[in-house]
Amino acid sequence: MKVYGIKNCDTVKKARKFLEEAGVAYSFHDYKKDGVDAEKLRQFVSEFGWEMVLNRKGTTWRKLDDETQDGVTNAETAIEVMLEHPSTIKRPIAEGKNKILLGYDPVAWEMSLELGELV
Repeated sequence: MKVYGIKNCDTVKKARKFLEEAGVAYSFHDYKKDGVDAEKLRQFVSEFGWEMVLNRKGTTWRKLDDETQDGVTNAETAIEVMLEHPSTIKRPIAEGKNKILLGYDPVAWEMSLELGELV
C-alpha cells in the first residue's frame, strides 16, 4: 500500500495514524520531498475526475492569482496547476491492492481494510 500526500498535512497525519494503529504496512510518498509523478497524477484524475483531485478549498489554491484559478477549466489545466503547486492536490490518496481512496474518511478506510482492498 502507498499513501501520497504532504507530511505536515493534518489530514495526512490522521490517515497515517489510522494505518499505524491498524498495523497496516505502507510506504509514504511526500509530494514536497519526492515530487509529483505526472503519470500517477493523471491516473488519479482519470479515476476520480479533476474536480475531485484538485483541492480548491485549501490555502494554496486561495493564494493563487485569479488568472491561474480561472484558467483551470479541464483536466489538463488542472494537472498543470497541481504539478506546479503540489499542495493543491487533495490528500491523502491511498493506493491499495484493489482500490484507491481519495481523502481521509475513517469509515471508508476501515471498510476497505476489512474487505481487503488496500492490503
